[in-house]
Amino acid sequence: MPPGTPIYLWPLLFVIEVIGLFTKPFALTVRLFANMTGGHAILLVLFGFLYFVPHANSGVIGVPSTIASFGFIIFIMLFETLIALIQAYIFTVLSAIFVSLAVAEEH
Repeated sequence: MPPGTPIYLWPLLFVIEVIGLFTKPFALTVRLFANMTGGHAILLVLFGFLYFVPHANSGVIGVPSTIASFGFIIFIMLFETLIALIQAYIFTVLSAIFVSLAVAEEH
């Protein structure tokens, strides 16, 4: 307990700390999952354009839309790789911070 904390607040602080120990890793997991799912959803839509538009409208609309969809797919895949690297870095740093906060400091 932090120094100077009244004894009657100790049970409340204990409950808050225990909830925080489980909530922080869960929040990191949900954040990482949502970012990965978002990128994959965009790729799914672009692959749908790549597959369905040339068959539905061959010729004038089909070829340019296929080229544009393929370009966007490459761009999104590169962008998703960058986001994955950034998320891995943030996940690692926040995990290290949370673990260091969970360990009591020695004086």
